[in-house]
Amino acid sequence: MTQNPLHWIDLPPVWLALSLALVWAFDQLMPWGLFGPTGPIVGGGLVASGVAIMTVAAGQMLAARTTVIPRGQPRALVTGGLFEWSRNPIYLGDVLILAGAILWWDVPVAVPLVFGFILLIQHKFILREEAVLKAAFGAEFSQWAAHTGRWFGRNLR
Repeated sequence: MTQNPLHWIDLPPVWLALSLALVWAFDQLMPWGLFGPTGPIVGGGLVASGVAIMTVAAGQMLAARTTVIPRGQPRALVTGGLFEWSRNPIYLGDVLILAGAILWWDVPVAVPLVFGFILLIQHKFILREEAVLKAAFGAEFSQWAAHTGRWFGRNLR
């Protein structure tokens, strides 16, 4: 079976890079000055937090000897550490990086891009990944999903 060469281009980091490029382009076209001197500080904090979350989450997945590739077949269900608070901490990190870039570059017109990015990632990647995890881990996945938010949060019922 021949695989579409664009298959490996259609990955979350590529979508993040495209989104960041769009924010940067808006910055070049429309200087705003709305966020003032706090924009780069808060934005830098969000970017750093996003990178840290992504790094720790990827490390947890690799330590569990499971894949970090969205279309890969998971060999373990990681539910501890950051995964106690988010079923998708790497994607959460992506969102923090994008939001931070918007603040850093002072591009308020790009704020809707964050919501578009969330919808894109959820529909192109997360829903499929969750279906694969449910098929592979059944009740264990369902129990974890019932207590851990897709993006963030714990349900302590």
